[in-house]
Amino acid sequence: MSERLQTGDVAPDFTLPDADGNEVSLSAHKGRKVIVYFYPAALTPGCTKQACDFTDNLDLLAGAGYDVIGISPDKPAKLAKFREQESLKVTLLGDPDKTVLKSYGAFGEKKLYGKTVVGVIRSTVVVDEEGKVERALYNVKATGHVAKIIKDLGI
Repeated sequence: MSERLQTGDVAPDFTLPDADGNEVSLSAHKGRKVIVYFYPAALTPGCTKQACDFTDNLDLLAGAGYDVIGISPDKPAKLAKFREQESLKVTLLGDPDKTVLKSYGAFGEKKLYGKTVVGVIRSTVVVDEEGKVERALYNVKATGHVAKIIKDLGI
C-alpha cells in the first residue's frame, strides 16, 4: 500500500507525458497552486463526470490561482481521445507504470462493489506555491467533488 501524503509534506515532483506526448512537470508550476487529481481511467462514466466538472470550473479555479492536472494510468493516445470526445480543457497526464500514482498514495487496495481490489484510488492533492501539500483527499467521489473542493478552498 502506498503511503498517503499529509498536509505539509513536500509534494513529490513528477514529469509525465500529456495527451499530446509533451512532458509536463509539477516543478514547472512552482509559484502557482496546483490541484492534482488522480482518476482510474479515461472514457469511463465517473472519470468523465469528474473531468467535465473540473473543465467547467477551470476559469474559476485559474482565476483563484489554481492550475489543474489530472493523472491516470492511461497512455497519451487514450488521453487525447478522452480530451477530444469530452472537450476537456484540464491538463491530462499519463502514468502507465503508476510511479506517480504510488508516490502520491493514489494506488493501492480499495473497496469496489464490496470486494477488495488493487487499483487507482480516486484522490485529490492540493499543492501550494512552494510545492507543499495543502490538502490531501483520498477515496473521493467523482460526482460533486469539484464543488466540494471549491467550497473548501473558499473560492
